[in-house]
Amino acid sequence: MVALRSLLFNLLMFMTVAVYAVLSLFTLPFPGLTRYRFISQWARMQIWLLKGICGLDYRVEGHENLPAGPAIILAKHQSSWETLAFQVIFPPQVWVLKRELLFIPFFGWGLAMTQPIAIDRGGGVHAIDQIVKQGRDRLDSGRWVVVFPEGTRLAPGQSKRHGVGGAVLAAETGYPVVPVAHNAGSFWPRHGFNKLPGTIRVVIGPVIESHGRSAQEIRDTAEQWMRQAMSELEQPAGEGSLAGDGSQAG
Repeated sequence: MVALRSLLFNLLMFMTVAVYAVLSLFTLPFPGLTRYRFISQWARMQIWLLKGICGLDYRVEGHENLPAGPAIILAKHQSSWETLAFQVIFPPQVWVLKRELLFIPFFGWGLAMTQPIAIDRGGGVHAIDQIVKQGRDRLDSGRWVVVFPEGTRLAPGQSKRHGVGGAVLAAETGYPVVPVAHNAGSFWPRHGFNKLPGTIRVVIGPVIESHGRSAQEIRDTAEQWMRQAMSELEQPAGEGSLAGDGSQAG
């Protein structure tokens, strides 16, 4: 039954992305935020379909930690799920991503219209300069910037040393950092077909202020929090909440 439900969801996802990708081209004359609001409706649709078809829901803890203005999200990357759900959970945003994603038929077209920061992952210092320059522009315009500092999707229980790009952006611009952990990979595996029923936990950590801090200090603070958060998220159910009473159902 799980496989059948997952198949139905995948079919609807591929069908709707083709439609939205074509429609998104008609939003080109409009400002970036307007384009984002239209295109992000596709992500909202997928989250709704996941709950209705696959029985996969989510819960947000620590929502009260979100600052009033734009911020830089440093988040765990385990699944395709968070690339959809973050568009529902957080304010209008752009992502730092590898530029190859823009070449994917249909999906890449719509993604390009949201003004992501598309980098060459092997670009070294040039890629970091690009993150800072374009990230500052997006933040100053009121958009949030989402960075997956481990650089790739990792299976539950795995971790990598955080890259410094998002932390450099914070140190250079003064915008705050919001660390985010979740266990989506336990329900929608990175290379898996099945979407398992259940409730994904998304934990928003305390804001990390960037003023007066080095990029290394920002990175280390976010990484330490994320490792601790993931160790608790991946414990057996019933071990307690990471964010106190501030929970919000999806």
